[in-house]
Amino acid sequence: MTHGRRTDTHDPRFGNGGGWRDTATRYALLPLRIFLGVTFIYAGLDKLTDSAFMKDSGAGSIGDMMRAVRDSSAIPALVDLSLKSPVGFGYAIAFGELAVGIGTLLGLLARLAALGGALISLSLWLTVSWASDPYYYGNDLAYLMAWIPLILAGAPLLSLDAALRSRRRQRSGGYR
Repeated sequence: MTHGRRTDTHDPRFGNGGGWRDTATRYALLPLRIFLGVTFIYAGLDKLTDSAFMKDSGAGSIGDMMRAVRDSSAIPALVDLSLKSPVGFGYAIAFGELAVGIGTLLGLLARLAALGGALISLSLWLTVSWASDPYYYGNDLAYLMAWIPLILAGAPLLSLDAALRSRRRQRSGGYR
């Protein structure tokens, strides 16, 4: 019995030949990964460094924002939950965005990071941007849809996940 590689599957590693279309296909999700990673890192840092945002009340505060969207949200109970501790909720969102952004940008636990990003986007869509009319004016739904390809594909190239996978493959003698 011989062991060999299947040649009818896509090999996402470097240097396997192919034309520019194959290369473009392999790198297709990289711009999305960079955009979402940088955007979520920026969003998390922006919240953490905004002295007005991390307050229970006052102009620009998380508390006032959540109270303002409560009656127009799809799930008012979700807003009520955040209003039990608006500052704690603000920190949870900010640190969640940072973790998602860093994981996505570095490609570390990329599918899990993308799932976290999708859940943050979903919660913001159902609360903060639900009343956007027409619906496509609210950006949280677009972010939710942008996370789905990364949940499905992960970060197969230029990522810590790929490096760890390659290292495991080398340790196991090249078998997947």
